[in-house]
Amino acid sequence: MSEMANNSKSPVVLCFSAHDATGASGMAADIEAIVSQGCHANTVITCLSVQDSQMVSSLIPIDDDIIVQSARAVLEDTPVDVIKIGLIGSDEGVQAVHGILLDYPDIPVVFDPMLIGSNGMELADDDVVESIRELLIHHADIMTISPVEAGILIPEADNVAAMMTGLMDKGCQHVLLSGRRDSSPSVLNSLYHNYRVIEQFDWPRLDNEFYGAGCTLSASLAALLAQGLDHLSACREAQNYCWQSLKQGTRYGMGQYQPSRLYWMHDEE
Repeated sequence: MSEMANNSKSPVVLCFSAHDATGASGMAADIEAIVSQGCHANTVITCLSVQDSQMVSSLIPIDDDIIVQSARAVLEDTPVDVIKIGLIGSDEGVQAVHGILLDYPDIPVVFDPMLIGSNGMELADDDVVESIRELLIHHADIMTISPVEAGILIPEADNVAAMMTGLMDKGCQHVLLSGRRDSSPSVLNSLYHNYRVIEQFDWPRLDNEFYGAGCTLSASLAALLAQGLDHLSACREAQNYCWQSLKQGTRYGMGQYQPSRLYWMHDEE
């Protein structure tokens, strides 16, 4: 983890994310990852989920007026260093978040679109995907995304390079592309900027299936950017933190393992 800045207040990350009752993903993951990087999390719930450690059964979107009112209450009261966007859950919710971003264009945005669950379940219908495509991508300072999600957002692309070009054509500045779902012996993640790969990161592949890895990565990345790290350093450190959390992950239910995001509390033990 990064060292906290030498002052009385921690950097602040405002999260738009879902509530996951298992604690594996969504807002619980965001809070733990952000706190682990020495930052403070302000939270706006975008939808509720009915899920266990094996699958998401349903999503219940929060009213868009509540999303807007909650976000404005925080932003008008507290200086926010970075905004992190995760699962939104409805077209109206995407529009609500878009309206907030229009009013705060100088706050960097980390966007993890969460279109597909770890078990392959679709978490966004066609209307949500279209709204994300048209309203949110161009606000993203950096997106964390899988090739499957990139293909959903840029359906006209027939290869990964074209998908990355499509995201940047729409205004996204950086893309951290996950190789977690590949069949290779290791996980190769790639950071894109200015239409090219600027760095690749090779991580040993872990044996278990995990839920909450994407939230852990994107939230810790947002916090590291809030701490003042540059994009390359923040991506590298966030991946290391995520990998360590997965390596020490725990299987609480009958399904997938979830990251142990507070593993560092037990290092000395």
